[in-house]
Amino acid sequence: MTTSENKFSHIDAGGQANMVDVSDKSETKREAVAEGFLYVNDSVIKQISEAKIAKGDVFAVARVAGIQGAKRCSDLIPLCHPLALSKVDVDFEIQASQQRIRASCYCKLSGKTGVEMEALTGVNVALLTLFDMCKAIDPAMYMNGVRVVEKKGGKTGHWTYP
Repeated sequence: MTTSENKFSHIDAGGQANMVDVSDKSETKREAVAEGFLYVNDSVIKQISEAKIAKGDVFAVARVAGIQGAKRCSDLIPLCHPLALSKVDVDFEIQASQQRIRASCYCKLSGKTGVEMEALTGVNVALLTLFDMCKAIDPAMYMNGVRVVEKKGGKTGHWTYP
């Protein structure tokens, strides 16, 4: 690994926080997928599966929240660039045998910087919304395993979680 690969891009030569200048980068199609898990008890899985959560369709609400979270990423993460996302997709999968719900967030754009942070923010906001809507049933829920699983575009090209 070279010295330049060891440097943090958001810290300048003086050690100060720094928003990366992307003005000289080429615009390319960029995509990212993030995932995360909400671990829940059997009652939550049963009530979601049977559409019996008192607050309504938890996946519909969490999907919209995740999309909104991805779009607002730069408002939450100080050094992220505001991006004009062309696509955000949030999805859920009940994995009953593992007592969890998998959330995923896909983000896409044509631009000069990647969309990993937007995908991560989207999946986190979706999981937090699920937590909020189900906390009366299972206050011991927890989130885990939030990560980028795939990214495409930019100088590093196509990358997938090992």
